[in-house]
Amino acid sequence: MNVIPTHIPDVLILEPRIFGDDRGFFFESYNEKSFAEKTGISPKFVQDNHSLSLRNVLRGLHYQIQEPQGKLVRAVSGEVLDIAVDIRRSSPTFGQWASCLLSAENKRQFWIPEGFAHGFVVLSDSAEFLYKTTNYYAPQYDRVILWNDPDLGVDWQLKGEPILSAKDQAGKCFKEADLFD
Repeated sequence: MNVIPTHIPDVLILEPRIFGDDRGFFFESYNEKSFAEKTGISPKFVQDNHSLSLRNVLRGLHYQIQEPQGKLVRAVSGEVLDIAVDIRRSSPTFGQWASCLLSAENKRQFWIPEGFAHGFVVLSDSAEFLYKTTNYYAPQYDRVILWNDPDLGVDWQLKGEPILSAKDQAGKCFKEADLFD
């Protein structure tokens, strides 16, 4: 596994070692020991999630204000642009965002630690998205920051209008959102 740092030191891009031949390919999508050795992080994953979304579906920016979740995310079909926003007031990168293009082809993963809002947009006709979380979903603590908040200025690389859930349409502005200390 190759670990690629982003400009936000806690957010990492992971490239697996892929073994391929004319029959197909094999790779370890997660190995606890290797992950800890290469990143210095030892998360305890408690839940796996799997979603299917169509082109221009934008999900985010989501987080849990209590019982926060670290996430290890990847696309197993299609292509998504994944976004992590630092919402820790005490962080030197507070209010900054990092992105990673995740696809079935590049097999990259994106590590988003606790204290970040997370979202993605589908760039292909459809995409299946998998993610491991370090805490269980707790709807009472679920929060959403508006995907197009001008203070954040996230470049979603959209080609057309995003398709949003009612929850994502009702997200709060970054200045008004519940954030981490």
